[in-house]
Amino acid sequence: MTSQPSRQRPNGARGKEGALVTSSTSGDGPAASFDNEAVARMLAADAASGSLGIELTDLAIGSATVTMTIRPDMVNGHAIGHGGYVFLLADTAFACACNTHGPVTVAASADITYIRPVRAGDKLTAHAVERITYGRSGIYDVTVRRGNETIAEFRGISRTVQGSLPSA
Repeated sequence: MTSQPSRQRPNGARGKEGALVTSSTSGDGPAASFDNEAVARMLAADAASGSLGIELTDLAIGSATVTMTIRPDMVNGHAIGHGGYVFLLADTAFACACNTHGPVTVAASADITYIRPVRAGDKLTAHAVERITYGRSGIYDVTVRRGNETIAEFRGISRTVQGSLPSA
């Protein structure tokens, strides 16, 4: 049996409100480890994601899952969820996944394909997965779902930058 990467789960409802604790997905050998403090600091300073109620529910090396419920004030003039909020949810999952490696990493580009509309009250889950890293760049895919139904597909290109995040 091969060892799976270490998984991090938030202690409490939001990753920024509590320390992330380690749990292994495999009982064989030591779990892979990573510094989850970069993601915790990033979320603590992320007023946009926090104000929308985005919650970090799972974190592993190169992957992250976040959730958000579409509120009535997130609905556009067609009575469907504004695409910008769906993009922001996917972008937050992408940011969490690409910052699991430690150095400050930001989006160089991103695009999204909307597959189905969302409505007020829908709980969305965005799961980001690292496809490849090369040099200071990486490619990440994010699937946004409502239950088992795919709502949108997002692809982000990351770039590691010099420096550090400001203190929260």
